[in-house]
Amino acid sequence: MRKLSLISIFMLIVSIPTFAGGLLTNTNQHILFLRMLARDASTQIDAVYSNPAGTAFMQDGFYVSLNGQSAAQTRTIHSTFGNEKFPGFAGFGGNQTKMYKGEASAPFVPSAFAVYKKDKWAFSANFAVTGGGGKATFNEGLGSFESQVAMIPGLLAKAGIPTNQYSVNSYMEGKQYIFGLQLGAAYRINDYLSVFGGARVNYVSNAYYGYLKDIKVNPNMPALGLDGSMVSAQDVFNKLGKPEYAAMAADIELDCEQSGWGITPIIGADFKKGKWNVGVKYEFLTNLNIENKTKGTLPGAPANPKDDKFANYRHGVNTPQDVPSLLTVGVSYEILPVLRASVGYHHFFDTHAEMATVQDPSTGELIGKQNFIGNGTNEYLAGLEWDVCKWAQVSAGMQRTKYGVKDNFQTDMSFSLSSYSFGLGAGFDVAKNLKLNVAYFWTNYDNYEKISANYNGTGIAGTDVFSRTNKVFGIGLDYKF
Repeated sequence: MRKLSLISIFMLIVSIPTFAGGLLTNTNQHILFLRMLARDASTQIDAVYSNPAGTAFMQDGFYVSLNGQSAAQTRTIHSTFGNEKFPGFAGFGGNQTKMYKGEASAPFVPSAFAVYKKDKWAFSANFAVTGGGGKATFNEGLGSFESQVAMIPGLLAKAGIPTNQYSVNSYMEGKQYIFGLQLGAAYRINDYLSVFGGARVNYVSNAYYGYLKDIKVNPNMPALGLDGSMVSAQDVFNKLGKPEYAAMAADIELDCEQSGWGITPIIGADFKKGKWNVGVKYEFLTNLNIENKTKGTLPGAPANPKDDKFANYRHGVNTPQDVPSLLTVGVSYEILPVLRASVGYHHFFDTHAEMATVQDPSTGELIGKQNFIGNGTNEYLAGLEWDVCKWAQVSAGMQRTKYGVKDNFQTDMSFSLSSYSFGLGAGFDVAKNLKLNVAYFWTNYDNYEKISANYNGTGIAGTDVFSRTNKVFGIGLDYKF
């Protein structure tokens, strides 16, 4: 009987970008983004994040903004595993294709902005969830979990013990938050040009929990008292005198918290001339290392580090989770005194960011996951805003996000899908110097099909089809003192 590997996976590497942006970056920090999207040339309060140099063109005064967003996301993976000779997933439910659905939610994600503008200077601050921002739960686990267990009936059958069914109790959840506090200052050099310098302090708080337990099979071997009923796989291996396999079929639980911090330097410039405004921002690479605090019942570390599927989650281990550098460029134009249009472009330098190590399926070597990214993420944005009357505005916009990830980057535990996002909303001047913003934002994702000749290290072909949905509602208040 060939060696079993029930955990030939990197368990619970869950990426949870609940909002718009790159692999680890949220760009929708203000409700004005939700209702227009193309905000990279803004000179309003949201410019603190989207175009910080533009704050130097605001009117003198002290501004504050409080925002709240609520997001709901589904992640669906259709996994196919098995063939005419090997039942695969059909051994548990009768179908070689299974759907695994995860629910991700962020009931309330706050953000705050402040600007003090005086003469040529503008001092600004922003607090927001700059990455992650939610919790994803898979109540029935994932195909990468179950495919390992699905191998057991076939392996027992090859050993002369008729077995064609299995069952497993599998669950996983993960949550990720990167909290960011940004401080900086903008200076207007002349009537047309301003510059900005600042930094963001980032704090990472991740938590993962999951298990594989109650693994059962239906071997039929009367000599050992096995009559085809569902029994513990661990007990079966013990009866066969295979304690090493019995240990691999034991219950496994992971309970891991991760934390770390890093600093993002930020520079920007803004050019304003007549009806035109151009904003540019560059966020430097953020070096982040996260440290594990791990509980649970994990298998012991193997002699060869390359074989340790839990290396990134063992207690005390530090792993890289860099936030990629980001370039944004925006242009806005006043078509009419009551009608404005904007476009924008974002580029995330994903290939320069260090990520946790994974095993290269072609060589078996441990390498950073960033090596499976072909090119950085590109985003293209456009939006319109119309003053319908003196006290109300309506706006809408869209964004195209194109990721450059390759097949080996995508797993059912962490996948990134190119998408189209749309937002619409309104602003209301509810009192002197007080504006209320409301918006609705949703994303349509491209499906991604990954065909594997060696599905999750089983030696058998399989396919995953990844899809997502995402909906966000936001409300905020802007006030000028």
